[in-house]
Amino acid sequence: MSGHWLFLAGAIVLEVMGTTSMKLSQGLTKPVWSIAMFVFYAASFSLFAKALEKLDVGMSYAIWSGVGTVAIVTIGFFVFEEQLSLSKAAAIVLIIVGVVWLNLASGNAHS
Repeated sequence: MSGHWLFLAGAIVLEVMGTTSMKLSQGLTKPVWSIAMFVFYAASFSLFAKALEKLDVGMSYAIWSGVGTVAIVTIGFFVFEEQLSLSKAAAIVLIIVGVVWLNLASGNAHS
């Protein structure tokens, strides 16, 4: 795995932390979580920019948003006790399939 893939992975983790902090900020009314959200998002975008030095933007964004979406839905279900219907679960599976397919189709799966 090249360094740019690691930058992308780090960007995803930080974006998920930022989104989780946004939920915990309760509409930006909790200062610590609000500040954490901005810090995590800034760091995420910085790593994403580094990843894009070598990786295709379309494929990278699809992976970033797809993996982030799956992670946030999982956190929502387990941490925030949000509902996950069969229909939502099927949609998440389709997102995963789409991200994997796009990655394989791009020819960059082993860059």
